[in-house]
Amino acid sequence: MQQQRVLIIRLSAMGDVAMTSPIVERACLENPDVVFDYLSTSSFAPFFEPQPNLNFVGTDIRKEKHGLTALWRLFKELRARGGYNIVLDLHDVIRSRVLSLLFRLCGAKIYRLDKGRSEKRQLVSGKERRQLREMVLRYEDVFRAAGLKLADARYRRPKEPVPSVVTFGDREKEKWVGVSPFAQHKGKMYPLDSMREVVDRLASAGCRVFVFGGGSKEREQAQQLVGDSGRVHNMIGVMPLADEMALMSNLDCMVSMDSSAMHLCSLYGVRVVSVWGATHRYAGFLGYGQAESDVVERGDLNCRPCSIFGNKPCALGDYRCMDISPDAIFDRVMKH
Repeated sequence: MQQQRVLIIRLSAMGDVAMTSPIVERACLENPDVVFDYLSTSSFAPFFEPQPNLNFVGTDIRKEKHGLTALWRLFKELRARGGYNIVLDLHDVIRSRVLSLLFRLCGAKIYRLDKGRSEKRQLVSGKERRQLREMVLRYEDVFRAAGLKLADARYRRPKEPVPSVVTFGDREKEKWVGVSPFAQHKGKMYPLDSMREVVDRLASAGCRVFVFGGGSKEREQAQQLVGDSGRVHNMIGVMPLADEMALMSNLDCMVSMDSSAMHLCSLYGVRVVSVWGATHRYAGFLGYGQAESDVVERGDLNCRPCSIFGNKPCALGDYRCMDISPDAIFDRVMKH
């Protein structure tokens, strides 16, 4: 009997790929006779632990100028790896649909993520204000629809060794707090001057604070948070992503926006105090295993959420959804 091969497609975004990681790892453990190929952006490979029946297939197709030509080339490369019985489309965008169609023509069965688009439109319009199905559960639905074994228990990665570049602080005697203050869109980012107040208070309380982010621009901006206490460290650009994740696994708490850092910490079961502005946890993107009591948000605004991804300019012009007291964030971190 031919071995079952499954292609999983999730090309972006960073947080969503991280969110699928524990599901994929559980599926590999519970279906040892199935070979899984995970297709995603090349730089996201560290999100997945080595498994004997898991192959990470990196691609940078989003950067390709000639979309259809690039998709056809990618399809041929994937097909050369071996025939797929099943394709799990965890993205449901044009690129993943085209790839799925090509594999359907080759005899593969296609199972696609239900993003709940109509429900989310209702949420943004204000017609519905209720908790929608969590995205992590929607991802699990796709695996189960394909007949793959997947237990209900959520998989957590064990804590990793502290990277050797981290030579300061005493892990056993200090509270280690991460701060990831950046987000792709303004409506999801807490103002840096207010975050500086949060960081200063954490440092004054004896916490060791690590600032996370990506890119030279964010590293420069993050320097505004460092101060002169010696207890705040800008980790942007200091080490590769795999080592950043190892450091995150040792945190007592992470302060994050509605962004990928929340989901990376969730892989290890690290507590996250998440700050929400234009977006809303009702859309289902709260990090799996995170407590709703650790969400910091304005609950008195009818204009939230104004979009699912925070990518629309503030209709009122002042981003009042991020007018949140630094005390509220500091107190939430220190409550445990």
